[in-house]
Amino acid sequence: MLRAVVRIPGDAEVPGIMGPETDRELSRTETRMESVDGDTVVVITATDTSAMRAALNSHLECMKVVEDIRKLTE
Repeated sequence: MLRAVVRIPGDAEVPGIMGPETDRELSRTETRMESVDGDTVVVITATDTSAMRAALNSHLECMKVVEDIRKLTE
């Protein structure tokens, strides 16, 4: 199994926003997202590199969309 850990400093509200993306059941990946000391920590495990790349791309793109929307509404 492959494992990637992404820590986003100072963004503790992302896990609640990203819940639907994280809670999807996929056969080749598992994602856990939580707030730790005010940061967001994303842990992705995958069976192969293709699944890992797809999961990372998907989650990072969703986080970018959340950030873009946040900037627009400020």
